[in-house]
Amino acid sequence: MLATAVAALTLAGEGHAQAQPAAPQAGARPKICLVLSGGGARGAAHVGVLKVLQEMRVPVDCVTGTSMGAIVGAAYASGTPIDDMQAVLSKMSTRLLFKDLPPREERSVHLKRDDATNLAPFELGLGSKGLALPRGLVSGVQLESVLRELSRAGGIQTFDRLPIPFRAVATDLITGKPVVLSQGDLPAAMRASMSVPGAIEPVRLQGHLLVDGGLTNNLPVDVARAMGADLVIAVNLGTPLGSAESLNSILGVTAQMVSILTEQNVQRSLASLGPRDILILPLLGEFSAADFDHLDVPVPLGEAAARAVAAQLAPYALPPEAYVAWEQRRIAIDRTPLPTVDEIRFEGLQRVNPATALAVMETQVGQPVDQKVLDRDMRRVYGTGDFEHVGYRFLEEPGQRVLAVDAAEKSWGPNYLRMGLGLSSDFKGDSFFNLLASYRMTWLNDLGGEFRTDAQVGRTNRLGLQFHQPLQKGPGLFVVPRIEHERRTTDVFSNDQRVASYDTSATAVALEAGAQFTRYGETRLGLVYSRWRTSLDTGLPVVAAPDGYQYEGAVTWRALVDQLDSVSFPRAGYGGSVEVLAARKELGSEGNYTRLELAGTYVKSFDDHTFQLGVKVGQRYGSDPLPPVRQFQWGGMLQQSGYPTGALIGEDLRFARLVYYNRVARWQLLEGIYVGGSLEVGRMGRPLVPGNQQGTLYSGSLLFGVDTPIGPLYLAAGHAARGYNAFYLFLGRP
Repeated sequence: MLATAVAALTLAGEGHAQAQPAAPQAGARPKICLVLSGGGARGAAHVGVLKVLQEMRVPVDCVTGTSMGAIVGAAYASGTPIDDMQAVLSKMSTRLLFKDLPPREERSVHLKRDDATNLAPFELGLGSKGLALPRGLVSGVQLESVLRELSRAGGIQTFDRLPIPFRAVATDLITGKPVVLSQGDLPAAMRASMSVPGAIEPVRLQGHLLVDGGLTNNLPVDVARAMGADLVIAVNLGTPLGSAESLNSILGVTAQMVSILTEQNVQRSLASLGPRDILILPLLGEFSAADFDHLDVPVPLGEAAARAVAAQLAPYALPPEAYVAWEQRRIAIDRTPLPTVDEIRFEGLQRVNPATALAVMETQVGQPVDQKVLDRDMRRVYGTGDFEHVGYRFLEEPGQRVLAVDAAEKSWGPNYLRMGLGLSSDFKGDSFFNLLASYRMTWLNDLGGEFRTDAQVGRTNRLGLQFHQPLQKGPGLFVVPRIEHERRTTDVFSNDQRVASYDTSATAVALEAGAQFTRYGETRLGLVYSRWRTSLDTGLPVVAAPDGYQYEGAVTWRALVDQLDSVSFPRAGYGGSVEVLAARKELGSEGNYTRLELAGTYVKSFDDHTFQLGVKVGQRYGSDPLPPVRQFQWGGMLQQSGYPTGALIGEDLRFARLVYYNRVARWQLLEGIYVGGSLEVGRMGRPLVPGNQQGTLYSGSLLFGVDTPIGPLYLAAGHAARGYNAFYLFLGRP
């Protein structure tokens, strides 16, 4: 995915390349080349093979590999100690490798705001040519940062100058032919070699659109011969077809497809092995190529397979002193820091303003470049939502050193469609749904103007239009004119019994000006003019519904801070918001009142145990009461559990809760499965229905939650101290 980030231009640091292990004298021993096959997660067995080669003091003069074999081979060839290699692999997981977005707390605020809705994360392009889809499930930006940790290439751009010469094999998606990568950015070449079609987006590299090399040359013995190998040590992981049980995810299905396509070319490579060559066959059984959550399992199996051919390996062992010297040269690393740059340049952008993209980076011109900060910058640039992949390279130009950021704009943009679904049931006959759609037209001008349409049908029908116009390049000042029409049903309760339902039709027009504080939060000040009409739908007229429309003119102020790592099941971080609405007759309102709403959350985890503290305050100020449509509606799961959803309506709300949940299982691409409970205390003052549930309210709940591809799923049972019980089922956020 870091397509253009691997142009074969020499870095300034390349002149400090590590010394290669000394070549053997003529006639001393054959030139040994290690060939590592692809195999997805099964490729961790290669680490076990390397451990035995090290134990037996067998040196390697060149390395070539495909897919996971290219990853392990590049790490070994670039000088990564085997123990360090195994430590990095032990931290890997399916979610880590195939999670595209940066940590949520580092994403821009305008993307975080959507997380609180029921919009699913999947995004489609929608333009004049119809629907457009991404070219892969993930871009590989997160994967490449892991690969940089695995490799130690420094500034080397020619793979022959690594401690051990190296080649990676990929497949040209356009021509269908294998491509041998011998130069460029090593982590990008590693990722190109394992870009499984359909799972990881292809990499545009050195004029090719590259995917997994296993499709055409999964065991590249011929590449080793071309590197001058006299003796090949080939490690073939096998390409068995997965069982039906392993095909329970897109990764499992994709791995099955790759296995089918690679077996034929593996057989051709095996047939080319000569009598002196050594073939190592780890017995991996049914271990899945998609199981990146258990990479420690194949390592000892690789060791066992290498020990099985120890008699063949033994003649090529070096004396202890000679091997120690060889290994020291292999792992010797040039610690020359990354160069200070004179310019940071975004190349090839057609829509996105380069200054806007540059504003999210911490790396600065004239300052030393820190690898970890730079990797984080790449994730943040990708996290703006404008790019399908992001990478970088260093250029030496006359009189200056340039950090070139290769950020490819989304091929399915710049207009995007997202859908969502919310469902709820109380197991007493009341079930509701809301279907959502959001359409964004981005980069309508040089500052990043965005027009957005949001629609919802179901229990609440809503149509909203807004135009978000930044007033400067990068995060900062903005203005938002918007208009919204909504029709919703509000249930009114006496204690826990519904006594009436009201229909409200409301239209609002607003103009807001605000400032965004990078990834931390934002503040908005605005004028809003609203009108609404409420009518009794069913039940008793417990609340007077005025005839005709009611009007409101108000000044609004909103502020938001959001550093939670997740909205559905947060495990760390904090968030808070404040919203003030001051209605005045001078602005066309029918009353003088001020509505204040405060909310805050703090989350802390200890291993899989998470504690979440939340508070909510709602208060009325002013001489006139809040209209019913502006009063605070509360009650339901985790909002005074035990009461029906929305059963508490009033002008003054105080609420606090402590939630505990334990992650009892993890899914490959999802957060996991959770069980937990809550303790809650609250008070609703000046209720809409006189005498309804005043005083301090105590409640609690037991809950079960699952993170699904279309949103969180909750099942809960709540109990209130006054004897009320309720059950809740939500798909989406309550």
